[in-house]
Amino acid sequence: MAVTTQPLNITPTALTEIKKILQDKEVPAEYALRVGIDGGGCSGMTYVLGFDKKKDADDEFEFEGVRIVMDRKHGMYLLGMEIDFKDGLDARGFIFNNPNATDTCGCGESFSV
Repeated sequence: MAVTTQPLNITPTALTEIKKILQDKEVPAEYALRVGIDGGGCSGMTYVLGFDKKKDADDEFEFEGVRIVMDRKHGMYLLGMEIDFKDGLDARGFIFNNPNATDTCGCGESFSV
């Protein structure tokens, strides 16, 4: 298992929520948090966040006890990104603060570089 350096940061609030989901949904131990991108959205690319098994084209790293996998091709778009979590009356969900994004949509779920 090749573990690379951490290409992104997860805030304490987001980390708490991820660990809560792992426990509440009883995610199997062989699954890791998948962080990536997908084509689409109003700005060109959307963020992917979910639980998945590691694939051959993935890099793997650990962030404070949470295994994370990311397709190697996505690293150049996500390097330096911060994942946060907001839990307020006006919005609830994960927030992606990506220094590589040159444009984002109004909802913050898609971006372009």
